[in-house]
Amino acid sequence: MTVRVDRSFAVDAPPEAVWEFIADPEKRARSISVVTDFSTNDPEGRIATWQVKLPLPLITRTVSIDTEDLVRRPPEYVEFVGRSKLLDVRGEHTIVETDGGSTLQNVFIVDGHVPGVERFFKRNLDTELENLQRELEADLARTNR
Repeated sequence: MTVRVDRSFAVDAPPEAVWEFIADPEKRARSISVVTDFSTNDPEGRIATWQVKLPLPLITRTVSIDTEDLVRRPPEYVEFVGRSKLLDVRGEHTIVETDGGSTLQNVFIVDGHVPGVERFFKRNLDTELENLQRELEADLARTNR
């Protein structure tokens, strides 16, 4: 079973400011609650490894998810994939300029390879997107945008 979640939210910042957050793989990774660590050796930040710990009975260890930004169109769009033995994920972030700032449109598709993974993400992706919004807004406030 595959889980797909489409959610959007408005931000009081121009697309370029939202882009600086969304295009930064560390900021994206740190906003996801199940990511326990993050690493990249890619100077452009397009390739990264997320260490993920899911609270599922059959999964007793942290799993590495190798992620890569497939498409980047500054300041409006980034598409990434993540692959592991546990799950595959595809994500898209589209930044749309509005009169008062921007709208961030998010799409996540998770394909689990272990029982319970899709159920976990179906129950928790809304919360993870709320975390993303909260971290983006905090980042914008820190940088006074």
